[in-house]
Amino acid sequence: MPPAPAPRLRADISGLPRYVPGRPAPSDLVDKLSSNENPYPPLPSVIAALREELGRVNRYPDPTSSELVTELSTALTVPAHHLVPGTGSLGVTRDLLRAAAGEGDEVLFAWRSFEAYPQLIWATGATPVPIPLHDERHDLKAMADAVTDRTRLILICNPNNPTGTAVHRAELDRFLDRVPAHVLVVLDEAYREFVDDTDVPDGITCYRDRPNVAVLRTFSKAYGLARLRVGYAVAHPPVAAALRACTVPFGVSGPAQAAARASLNARPELLERVRTLVTERTRLTCALRIAGWTVPDSQANFVWLRLGTRTPAFAAACEAAGVMVRPFADEGARITVGTPEQNDRLLKIAADWPT
Repeated sequence: MPPAPAPRLRADISGLPRYVPGRPAPSDLVDKLSSNENPYPPLPSVIAALREELGRVNRYPDPTSSELVTELSTALTVPAHHLVPGTGSLGVTRDLLRAAAGEGDEVLFAWRSFEAYPQLIWATGATPVPIPLHDERHDLKAMADAVTDRTRLILICNPNNPTGTAVHRAELDRFLDRVPAHVLVVLDEAYREFVDDTDVPDGITCYRDRPNVAVLRTFSKAYGLARLRVGYAVAHPPVAAALRACTVPFGVSGPAQAAARASLNARPELLERVRTLVTERTRLTCALRIAGWTVPDSQANFVWLRLGTRTPAFAAACEAAGVMVRPFADEGARITVGTPEQNDRLLKIAADWPT
C-alpha cells in the first residue's frame, strides 16, 4: 500500500531561521551562565502569591490581566489602555509583528541582535532586513538609511542582546526624527532595569510624545520570572488596539499574573538584587579586561566576548570546567552575570585562556 501523502505545508519552511536556546545544564554542579537568567530565586512574597494561585488553576485566568495592567499603569504613569500584557516580551514582539507587517513588507533590525527576530519576522511573511552592528553597537544612521516604502517596523534592542551595548539618547532622538511617522519603532527593553548609564534613554519617555514608538518590557530578567512568561508593551491606542487583537486569548496565566503583581509590590527588594548584579557586571568586565580581553561596555546582565572562530573551543573549555556560556557560532560568546562565586569560576577559566 503506497504511503499516504504528507500534509501540504509552506514550501519555504526549510529556510526558517531557527532560534537556538541555551542548553539545560547537565547537572546542578554546572554553573549555567548561558541564558541571561536571574541567578536568585523568587522572593518569599512572590512564592506566597504563586502558592495561593495554585488552588485556582482549574479556572481560566483574567484574559485582560486587568489587575496587573492597573498596577503597571500606576507604576509607569501611563494610561491603562496603552498597556498590553503577553507571554514575555518575546510573545509580545511576535504579536506586534503580526499586527504591523505581512507579505511584501520589510522589518529592520540590527545584527547581531536578539536571535528570535529573524524567525518571528519570517513567520509573518515579511522580509527581514538585518543591519550590521558597528563596533558592537546599533548603527542607527545605517538603519535610517535603509528605510524604504516597504518598511513597516524597526526593532531596536536596547540594551542589545548579545553584545550588551546601548543606544544613547541623542543618537536615538536623531534616528527617530528621521523615521517616517507611519513606521513603527519598537524599543525592546528586556534589560532596562540593569541600565546605569544616564545617557541611555528610558523608552517610556521616548514613547510619550511619539505615536509611532512602542516599548517592550519583561518580568523574565530583573524580576526573575523567566519560567512564567509574562511581559508587556506600552504603545499609543491605535498600536495597542491592533496588538490586543493579535494576542492569544488567556495567554498570560494566572500564576504569571499573580507573580508579576507580587514582584511589582516587592520592587525595592528586587532592585537591590539588580544593583548586586550590576556591581558584579562591573567587576566581571574589569577583571576580563585586566586579563587582556576586549569587552564592550554592557548595560545588561551579561557581557560579550568577540572570539570569532575560537568561540566553540572557548565554550567547550568553559563547560569542561563546569561553566556554561552561550556561544554564537563563529562570532562570540555571551556570559550571563551570575553570583560572585559563579563569576569567580568563570574568571579563572578566562584567565587561563589565551586572549
